[in-house]
Amino acid sequence: MNIEAQSDELKVGEYMTSNPITVLSDVTFADAATMMANKRIGNLVVIENEKPVGILTEREIIQYLSQWQKIPNRLLEYVRVQPFEAVKPDTTILEAAKRMISKKSRLLVFDSDSHNLIGIITASDIIKAFRTTDINPALEDVMTRKVFNLEYNRAIIKAIRMMHNRRIGSIIILDNKNTNKSKIPYGIFTERDLLTRILSRGIDLNEKVGDYCSTPLVTTQIGIRAIEAANLMYLNNMKRLVLTDPLSQDNNPVAIVTARDLVEAFQKN
Repeated sequence: MNIEAQSDELKVGEYMTSNPITVLSDVTFADAATMMANKRIGNLVVIENEKPVGILTEREIIQYLSQWQKIPNRLLEYVRVQPFEAVKPDTTILEAAKRMISKKSRLLVFDSDSHNLIGIITASDIIKAFRTTDINPALEDVMTRKVFNLEYNRAIIKAIRMMHNRRIGSIIILDNKNTNKSKIPYGIFTERDLLTRILSRGIDLNEKVGDYCSTPLVTTQIGIRAIEAANLMYLNNMKRLVLTDPLSQDNNPVAIVTARDLVEAFQKN
């Protein structure tokens, strides 16, 4: 059975996250960021005149923290948020995946009759659907081969600025707690860590980034295929998987594959 036939049986309504959390545009950015941190969510739908106008994401939080080291009290209506594509519950997962990648956009789900917002379909949701098929594409064409590192003792704000400047969602943290010890991969600092480990607890951005990264570092070898990568991400509750070179003896990270990368791989095959 080809992917089109399989994916026609998979509908957005079966895999979407229902009733996404929303916030009015007259709420301050600072309060919205606090809501995201406390609720441990990476997408907050902004509503204006009873209609969604965009999605506030971790990327906007990183941008403002990078520039001012704090979230401003300006209203969300004056903050540039992420655009979205509208899909329906009966849209196929394959079509949703193609729109997510081709439009480089997030997807909101609207009721076919009332046109009311009823859900959000994320990269993780789409992967969950594709895991039920027998499609298992290779990842070499979608993985990111440039991996950025930062030492354990560097400040959180340094990591934030690197993520903003490089437009990346994660950094490998190297172990340099002991100056006599060689720098080896210790963990990974992600957008989610920023929200759940730092902003939710009011941690000073000059603290050591290594104290708040995700550890131990979960890795696998290049050559893993999409379904196996998706399963590892699901089991470890993560959106990024670090890859090592099976021919290298140092076992250092050489690539990263994200949930969105998996969506791209699935929809291309």
